[in-house]
Amino acid sequence: MQDSSKKVVIAGAGPAGLTLAYEVLENQQEQALEPVLFEQDTQVGGISKTVNYKGNRMDIGGHRFFSKSDWVMDWWAQHMSYDFAEEEQISYQNKTRTIDGSKSAAENTDGLMGKMLLRNRLSRIYFLRKFFDYPISLSIETIRNLGLYRMTFIGFSYIRSKILPIKEEKNLEDFLINRFGKTLYGTFFKDYTEKVWGIECNKISAEWGAQRIKGLSIIEAIKHALFSRFKTSSFRQKGVNTSLIEKFLYPQFGPGQMWEVVTKKVVARGGQVVMQTRVTDLDIDYENKKVVRVQTQDVNTGESSWQKCDYFVSTMPVKFLVRMFDQAPEDVKRVSEGLMYRDFITLGVLLKKLKKSKYTDDSGSNMLPDNWIYIQEPDVRIGRLQIFNNWSPHLVAEEGNVWLGLEYFCNEVDDLWTMDEAELTELAIKELELIGLIDSVDVLDHTVHKVEKTYPAYFGTYDEFPKVRDYLDSFDNLFLVGRNGMHRYNNQDHSMLTARYSAEAIISGDIDRDKIWDVNVDDDYHEEK
Repeated sequence: MQDSSKKVVIAGAGPAGLTLAYEVLENQQEQALEPVLFEQDTQVGGISKTVNYKGNRMDIGGHRFFSKSDWVMDWWAQHMSYDFAEEEQISYQNKTRTIDGSKSAAENTDGLMGKMLLRNRLSRIYFLRKFFDYPISLSIETIRNLGLYRMTFIGFSYIRSKILPIKEEKNLEDFLINRFGKTLYGTFFKDYTEKVWGIECNKISAEWGAQRIKGLSIIEAIKHALFSRFKTSSFRQKGVNTSLIEKFLYPQFGPGQMWEVVTKKVVARGGQVVMQTRVTDLDIDYENKKVVRVQTQDVNTGESSWQKCDYFVSTMPVKFLVRMFDQAPEDVKRVSEGLMYRDFITLGVLLKKLKKSKYTDDSGSNMLPDNWIYIQEPDVRIGRLQIFNNWSPHLVAEEGNVWLGLEYFCNEVDDLWTMDEAELTELAIKELELIGLIDSVDVLDHTVHKVEKTYPAYFGTYDEFPKVRDYLDSFDNLFLVGRNGMHRYNNQDHSMLTARYSAEAIISGDIDRDKIWDVNVDDDYHEEK
């Protein structure tokens, strides 16, 4: 890059930060822009990285590669080719399209030879020691599992919610009751949601439901059950509720593979990615509303230095960012400090096989077909279970073994977070054995991976978040992108779109903050419907 280039300093090398860096390099025009990313981890990808444990790879939280945005789907295809024949017919809801695999990205020559696989999607709920569809459907199996007594109350409760909806007080509990009925809410939503967030549903903002459930209803579930036997899935999935998608793309070696490829391309184009280095402070021109310099610190040596900054892009938790604005109004500081997060633990467990049951197949591993299993049993603390074999067989080092990801939601002060690996492993294995999914004698190995501030929470001072947003948006060369950067429960593709629009604003100088913040507000993406 030229000495006259303008520095775009980016805190975090996850999907948002890397997408923005790549877009700036690919599309810059008159002004020369040089993105520099500072990542405190040893790996790129943020929570979309892939953790490698003795050749067994873990996807932290699970990342399906699908989007209703054509731009995102095409962007992924630029970087990894498809594991398809030259042409594939893929259909969804009686609509088909031809995908020409030869037009996706060329083979990688940098040691990352994997491709994007087309994978079946199956997630189920485990409750009453039985499997239910996820999202819950009114299938024969559901009726049989719940029994006529429960189903009668669910039906009457749903009808009542449609005829006499309660007055919503803008909390998640009211939101769910009015859409599903009080009985179904209490059966399938309340306990699991409170296990995830560690707080009562009536203290969580309804905005979380609006973003994550996205219009799903009983009527949608019935239609899905009636027609699901006649359909496969499309490659591009606009107009389909994300909770009902039945096929998805997935990198051969996990989501981190995509971001490792993108990182190499960013560096090849003149960008910088500095690992194990965190942003610790900002030099701010408050009069002209600009970030002038960024202080960084090597996490190993503690050595600090200052970087010139023409634009600053933050994907760090908002709470940490605002602490660097010493002249921020007290009210902004108060709201920022009151923002809350939920932390996340994945325990990888390697097994000879799952426990044989009527739900497993006849293979030697007694495999279940699920990607995710939502554990709603009240007598265990595990929240979800991933079967990594079903995301990609390449995530498992030795064919025939079963590789599980046990997911726990907690806070940093909880006993789960402070347990050592031996204690946590003992608890987790006992829980899976208690609910009948494994035998402990079949455990071969295990590992624990913890991620702080995985889920920005929709409680605490979140209802006052506009005060923080408005203040930070007043700084012309500051952009907030990604999940933690915006304190919004974005999926990977949402984070990429916020980065896209921010990159466009930096390049053009035409800044539309609302366009960035509107991503993931409604059911459809705003740039194309």
